[in-house]
Amino acid sequence: MAAAALGLLLMAVLAVSVSAAGAKWPAKPGAKSGGVKKNGKLQVDVANAQNGYIQAALQKKSSKRMKLRVKKGSNTLTYDLNGDAAYEVFPLQLGSGKYEITLYENVKGKSYTAAGSITLNVKLSDQEACYYYPNQYVNYNQRTPAVIQADRLCSGMKPAEAFDAVRGYIKSNFAYDYIKAINIKSGILPDIDGAWKKHMGICQDLSAITCCMLRTQGLPARLMIGMADNNYHAWVVVKMNGKEQLYDPTAAVNGIANVKKYTVERYY
Repeated sequence: MAAAALGLLLMAVLAVSVSAAGAKWPAKPGAKSGGVKKNGKLQVDVANAQNGYIQAALQKKSSKRMKLRVKKGSNTLTYDLNGDAAYEVFPLQLGSGKYEITLYENVKGKSYTAAGSITLNVKLSDQEACYYYPNQYVNYNQRTPAVIQADRLCSGMKPAEAFDAVRGYIKSNFAYDYIKAINIKSGILPDIDGAWKKHMGICQDLSAITCCMLRTQGLPARLMIGMADNNYHAWVVVKMNGKEQLYDPTAAVNGIANVKKYTVERYY
């Protein structure tokens, strides 16, 4: 979590900018007057909610385990929140409407108590807005090797050409990490930089790399988590010309294309 938090902190302190390829970056937390809402131990920068993301952090460092719950209507997503008081980016992928953002602090064993909460009404500028930005699950910044390679690989390409180029690159340069798959622990986030360094990763790593490369080329890409037939899995859905297209980088890397049914549990 410390490494993930550091990467997001480096990313978050960058001002809003757009690269030549069309990449979008979260604004510096607190840059807009009145943009940060505080309650209890929680602080949330909501200044860019219309762009599909918020940035949340503890007001003070804590050694206790923290969870952040993002709720809209009957839908709830739960995240770990770092104890370093460093801002992390979270997507508002549940669409426009009223959100409840609640911090929970571990008190003993598996018991948590509410430690801060804010509500906000969101009207998205684009229903795909959050899929252009990095977040806790698809965590990258301007120095991330995958971002740099995507710019090199896709320079001057149209969206469909960039999509094909990224898919080809993933298939030719990555392998599935069977050792990590056996030893993986629950709650581990996708590791873009770690997988890039080894040129291998598990399904969530390969999907996060793919999303990173596509998003920085102006393509809204979702990291999907759920079931592929009877296996817990991660894959990618990208939207082009108003149509959604599924891409499974793990299946491509392993030469497998016979999944009959993908069942979505959550997405980022």
